Parts: sequence; C-alpha cells; structure tokens
Amino acid sequence: MKFIGIIPARYASTRFPGKPLAMLGDMTVIERVYRRVSSVIPDAWVATDDERIAEAVRAFGGNVVMTSTEHRSGTDRCLEAYRNIGSDADVVINIQGDEPFIDPLQLQQIMDCFKEPDTRIATLVRPFKPSLGYEALANPNSPKVVFDSNMNAMLFSRSVIPYFRGVDQQQWPQKHQYYTHIGMYAYRAETLAEITRLPQSSLELAESLEQLRWLQNGYSIRVGISECPTIGIDTPEDLEAARKFLESQR
Repeated sequence: MKFIGIIPARYASTRFPGKPLAMLGDMTVIERVYRRVSSVIPDAWVATDDERIAEAVRAFGGNVVMTSTEHRSGTDRCLEAYRNIGSDADVVINIQGDEPFIDPLQLQQIMDCFKEPDTRIATLVRPFKPSLGYEALANPNSPKVVFDSNMNAMLFSRSVIPYFRGVDQQQWPQKHQYYTHIGMYAYRAETLAEITRLPQSSLELAESLEQLRWLQNGYSIRVGISECPTIGIDTPEDLEAARKFLESQR
C-alpha cells in the first residue's frame, strides 16, 4: 500500500495571517511539520495557494504543489494536490500545517488503521486527562469524540459527549474516559474523491466540523488512539506556548 502525506498550508489565516512562515526556533512552522512528516512518509508535500509559502518550502528542499484559493477545507485542497501531483498513492494523509510537534508515532498509527481492509477514512483521538478539569474538557475548540467497540467513530461534537445525567459537571472527567480529536485524517484516494463531492450536511453546519458530513452520509471513520502530546498553533499566543515547549525539550 502506498501512502502520500499532504500538508495544506494557507497564508491568509483569519486568526494568524502568515502562520506557516512564523519562526519556531531556527525553522519556520511549516518546515518543522514537513520534516517530521517526511521522516515517516517520504512522499510528503506541502499544498498551498500562496507563492510565499511555496518559495519557503522550495528553499529548504521540500516538495510543494500549488492549489486553488477557493477551497473550503483542507480536505478539498488535498484532493486537488493529489491530482496535480499525479500521484497513484492508495491512501492520502492530511496533516495540519500548524502541528509542528506532530509525533512520527502518530503518523504510523494512522497508517496502521489501513491494515483493516474495510477502512476508508481514519483519524486519531487523544484520551482526555481528568486532571485538566471540566473547563478544559468543555472547550469548544477541542472537539470530543465517541466511538464504538470496533473503533469506528459514532459522533464528533464541540459539546461534551457523553452527557452525564444527574452528575455535577465538574465530576464528569472522573466519571468517564473522554476523548478529544486530533485533526489528522487519512483517506483512501477514491473515498477522498467521493467525500469532496458531498454537499454540506445539517450536522456539519451546526457544529462546523466537516467530518460530520461524512458520518451523516454513511461513511465510517476508523479511530486510532494516541497518547502523544502535541501543540497546535492557531494564534500568536499559541506560537509563544510552542516556543516555550520547544525550549523545554532542549
């Protein structure tokens, strides 16, 4: 089975314009992501709609492919990139361009999901630590996931799921092992082509989570569990936290 890693990277982020080119230590954010991905998936590419990002990737010797400015999501950008590259990979892995500390083990875990021949889409989740408390669990920017005994996702939500009836909310993290979503996806190439043709669904529009469109249309999403700590960068404040984390690792 052949895998290709595609890293969508936009310059015009609403909360943090130019984020992929922000410096994190001695490298840009996008270079750190690329180097981690390419250490596991040699066929790795940055997919961008901005020549500034493309130039930066070429400068450090990375693969880059230009894509449209009109895409609504990273999933759509991945499909165009896959086609523009002319890839014949069986599985496309969509890695967020703002995850500079993505662990190689996570990439291997999502690839391993395709050892099951019926896997069409896969993603990762992380066990929530009860010590972080209910307020962290309830953060709507950290979607929660429930999955069945066969490791297929049942629902994603920005709300806390499951809801514990008759129990004080502050006790919920101790009552149940919650899981939060890690925003990395992998798709069989033909499935990627199918899901990008689907219209937005009612659940997706309600929660602003594109994976709900796939579930609502009957696609199964295989779940892998990762314990690896990561730091996503959505804002300049997140970048400062990432810089402190990098210093602590030295």
